[in-house]
Amino acid sequence: MVLEHAWIQVGVGGEGAYTAAVAEARPIIEGAPGCQGLELRQQIEDPTRFVLLVTWDSVDAHMDFRASEAFEQWRDLTHHHYVAPTEVTHFSTPLPLS
Repeated sequence: MVLEHAWIQVGVGGEGAYTAAVAEARPIIEGAPGCQGLELRQQIEDPTRFVLLVTWDSVDAHMDFRASEAFEQWRDLTHHHYVAPTEVTHFSTPLPLS
């Protein structure tokens, strides 16, 4: 399992429209093979900044989604809200700390 972090910035005043767009597009990404679910979180200090957290079976599952027609549908609904390039990274499962 991997956790995708997508750091997103939208225009001032566009926060609600972006949140609504992600809610509308959610079934598209959650229906992708290998997607285990997603969360959207809004930054407190700057409400135009969000982090999209998507749990995938693997990085390959995420890359397969990005190469799919479903990703085009996701992008059509959400990406026009972005005012800066997104930064997407993948994280491992939690590391043991004991």
